[in-house]
Amino acid sequence: MTSIAPTAPAMTHKQVLQSLSGLLLGMFVSILAGTVVSTSLPKIISELGGNQTAFTWVVTSTLLATTVSTPIWGKLADLFDRKLLIQLALGIFVIGSALAGFSQDTSTLIAFRTVQGLGAGGLTALSQIIMADIISPRERGRYMGLFGAVMAVGTIGGPLAGGLITDSFGWRWNFFVALPIAVVAIILLQRTLHLAHRTTTRARIDYLGAALIAGAVSLLLIWVSLAGSQFEWASTTTLWMVGGGVLLLTAAIVVEFRAADPIIPLTLFRNRTFTLSVIASLAVGVAMFGTSVFLGQYMQLARGATPTESGLLTLPMIVGLLLSSTIVGALITRYGAWKRYMVIGAVLLTAGLALMGTIHYDTSYVQVALFMLILGSGVGMVMQNLVLVVQNTVHPQQLGVASSSVAFFRSLGGAAGVAVLGALLAERVTASMTAQQAALQQALAALGAEGQKVAASLASGTIPAVSSLPDGVRQIIESAYGDGIASIFLTAAPLALVSLIAIVFLPNVSLSTQTAQDRRDEVADAAIATAGVTPTGSIAVVADDLSPEDGASRIDGGAERAPGARHAAPAGEAEPGRESGR
Repeated sequence: MTSIAPTAPAMTHKQVLQSLSGLLLGMFVSILAGTVVSTSLPKIISELGGNQTAFTWVVTSTLLATTVSTPIWGKLADLFDRKLLIQLALGIFVIGSALAGFSQDTSTLIAFRTVQGLGAGGLTALSQIIMADIISPRERGRYMGLFGAVMAVGTIGGPLAGGLITDSFGWRWNFFVALPIAVVAIILLQRTLHLAHRTTTRARIDYLGAALIAGAVSLLLIWVSLAGSQFEWASTTTLWMVGGGVLLLTAAIVVEFRAADPIIPLTLFRNRTFTLSVIASLAVGVAMFGTSVFLGQYMQLARGATPTESGLLTLPMIVGLLLSSTIVGALITRYGAWKRYMVIGAVLLTAGLALMGTIHYDTSYVQVALFMLILGSGVGMVMQNLVLVVQNTVHPQQLGVASSSVAFFRSLGGAAGVAVLGALLAERVTASMTAQQAALQQALAALGAEGQKVAASLASGTIPAVSSLPDGVRQIIESAYGDGIASIFLTAAPLALVSLIAIVFLPNVSLSTQTAQDRRDEVADAAIATAGVTPTGSIAVVADDLSPEDGASRIDGGAERAPGARHAAPAGEAEPGRESGR
């Protein structure tokens, strides 16, 4: 006689918080290590002798490595111990961050930031996957709010701490600040994160598919960032790079279709929720990463702020993100509704970007702060919840790869956004400086020898330290960067509109009250029952519907099931109105 083990009781709120403590701290470390340098990047690039392209690639390299590695981490999560994987990812991230502190030029800084991105890909994918293992979609709303709060605190504290550290001790210490916190996070993960034992299969990782995806994305992003400055947009180099990127991408699609266990299963796109969430995530990635990167430049290069002041001036956007993600997460858990909040968030995101497209170097800060608050609120309502709705609809065995795929496309949007918007900014700044060439030369000539040094620095393409420039020259450069950065916000607004349209068409599926582990157990138990292993008269578990897109919330006996509960039915008897699994 084959018996079925009883279902473990649902975790209490206290137990969930204990299990999430190390996870939250790990996320905080990764966010802190990433944002602590945001306000000091203009100064870092200036001291290392870098130009706008170098500035863009210091950010893009991290995002690109995160993008490429995220689906691989997601696939590994479906094959190996997730607890060990997230500790490994955290270690890689912090080691890359520490090495970046020893950089002597922009090339080594970009290389070490790439290592940092490899770890960030694991933290991005695994945090969402592990949360789904222990919390049901319905309950996950308020815990998503906690993740949003931790993200906001790290994003707020990072620029502030980074500016203070840069002004007090030097920018290199920004890369070392996360090391002690990371050690505590790894220990806390070991002691508090308890995941159910999972039966794993033999590892079959699609290395060829991963390599082709990485090559295609990298080649196209390198082309975008260099075209217009290193070579003409319409040139033989462009033809080779774009042609090569498209060829690699086509090969990747063919490989993914044929692979036994692909990095990104293309069958996922049959799920309407997944497809629309991917489209929305691309646009959100552009808005979130692209705009946040260039906000620091706006504050320092268009308003003449110091790194510390820059961190303080960007607070409204982070406050908006903190409040919206926390409040909306709690509302989703309480009422079970999610779509209305995501639609509102997409509207705010689009409006915020459009409004930021109207700013100039001398725009009232109160006005800029209001626009940043609207933009941050939109990002907070949309970003995490896109993963939530996908996790609610996909097969539990594909939870890891589906979650990481959404994060992959969000990071891809961010990397592409930073590269494209950075190239656009460099072009706009150059055009503006050319238009004001006569006034600039006159201002530089009036400065004598000092003006010649400034002119040589500008001619090399190096990003200037605007706050230290003489007034006449400073105003011209502030105007060029202010108008240039406004133009890239305006360019990103239509992409946010695309995310709004995608979210509007998302199926309004009710959130399940089961954890991912519960759903996996039901699938396994249902397979046993279907095979006739369970003897007549015993209790067999009926698999939960794996695609809730086709129905409303589950109601058992007229009452909604408690989180983590599983429905039991006599063997051989299907529950009315429900499938036995796919």
